[in-house]
Amino acid sequence: MKDTQHSWVKHLVDWGPLVAFFIAFKTGGIMQATVVLIVVTVVLTTLGYVLTRRIQPMPLVTLVIVCIFGGLTIWLQDETFIKMKPTIILTLFAAILIGGLMIGKPPLKFLMGSALELDDAGWRKLTLRFALFFLVTASLNEIVWRTQSTDLWVNFKVFGILGLNLLFMVTQIPLIMRHQIKQPSE
Repeated sequence: MKDTQHSWVKHLVDWGPLVAFFIAFKTGGIMQATVVLIVVTVVLTTLGYVLTRRIQPMPLVTLVIVCIFGGLTIWLQDETFIKMKPTIILTLFAAILIGGLMIGKPPLKFLMGSALELDDAGWRKLTLRFALFFLVTASLNEIVWRTQSTDLWVNFKVFGILGLNLLFMVTQIPLIMRHQIKQPSE
């Protein structure tokens, strides 16, 4: 089946766990929210696979890290591990992007090539910008969870990181427009 037929599944897999985590935190605290995050991530990733017969790389990495760090949080009753999860994921994604650039194969071209058609310079620049953005966001997560309350960290994780992502993507539109490959007129 085409990806467009199941775009709602991608959004559900991407955003469902975050929404469930936030609601569970507000109603039952960080440990309950962590259990809910693990369960919802496993269920929605499985549902996504059943409906589309594929799992995208980023949700798969997220699933593994959620299970590991969420599991450690619950097992050791230490919220430090779940707070480190965004830092680990963002740093890992940045490392993959930088590694791809170093070998001359920008991973964003592979991941987003069906949605965007950019020249090679555009893919390199966009990949580098995403890598740097992920590193900055990972650093902000570290600062927030280490210096602020759990309640403020959860709000930052849900709303702050989301807002930063949206702002970052909007600021990349001029780069995308400059490097977009023009389609020949028919």
